[in-house]
Amino acid sequence: MNWILIGIGDIAARRVIPGIQSEPRSRLYGLVTRDPAKAGAYQVRAWNTLDEALADPAVDAAYVATPVFLHASQTIQSLRAGKHVLCEKPMAMNEAEARLMVRAAEECGRMFGVAYYRRAYPKVRRAKQLLEAGAIGQPVLAELTCHEWRGDDAGHRNWLLDPAKAGGGPLYDIASHRIDVLNFLFGQPSRATGYLSNAVHHYAVEDNATVMIDYASGLRGIVDVRWHSKIKRDECRIRGTEGEMELTPLNGPELIYPAGREHLRVHANVHLPMIENFVDAVEGKAPLLASGAEAYWTDWITERAQRPNRAS
Repeated sequence: MNWILIGIGDIAARRVIPGIQSEPRSRLYGLVTRDPAKAGAYQVRAWNTLDEALADPAVDAAYVATPVFLHASQTIQSLRAGKHVLCEKPMAMNEAEARLMVRAAEECGRMFGVAYYRRAYPKVRRAKQLLEAGAIGQPVLAELTCHEWRGDDAGHRNWLLDPAKAGGGPLYDIASHRIDVLNFLFGQPSRATGYLSNAVHHYAVEDNATVMIDYASGLRGIVDVRWHSKIKRDECRIRGTEGEMELTPLNGPELIYPAGREHLRVHANVHLPMIENFVDAVEGKAPLLASGAEAYWTDWITERAQRPNRAS
């Protein structure tokens, strides 16, 4: 599978490119970038515009790794050019854009995935299996937090502080992953609300967000994300009628539940299992773990979390 990478930022350089290069059925065919010098180190084709790249009939798939405000237009353009697309998260700036992306994939008959790579974590998949088997009775409450510090200068990722490019702050950047984990574990959400504010930093996006999500099963999820904590947190616990399950830290290997404790290590490159699954899905060997149609529900929740509970 010949891939083009649209955008060469930090995540693309550290994870996406090595992931494509490590996947035996994949080849990094070319890069779309405004800075051709970035492409020199990879000894592949480079294009200044997406139009030029998509005109090449040898291209099979596109990885969209640009800031969020470009995701919808570049994904839809790539799908309409007959390419499969794997897009960075969050998939869009709003629910309406996300819906258009899903519709384009359906109309074009191309594979469309979103980079919610935690769905491929062995312990997250094992947790889903255990929950469905009744390991903690009926799950009723899930609590996920991600707290970190991001000052007024975000360095090379400064665009994250610009709502016109990023959509929002930690709600878009780090809550989206955790909301998607809840959707993976518990299905389609039925109701969502949220509270956003700027408690410490007064940049243009929120510096904290708390989201509450209800599911048809009776489970309520709470996702709390903050960019004003110098104490890092990456917590995930699920409480049920007969016990609880601990996945803290979410990015670590530990899974604890009433009947035992398991150590399920995450791959060193968290993007590689996701890329492998995407290629499997294109070849018809496995269902796509994070399809655009499923990832849409994270944008559905995000939009509801932002209205009308924004505090100054």
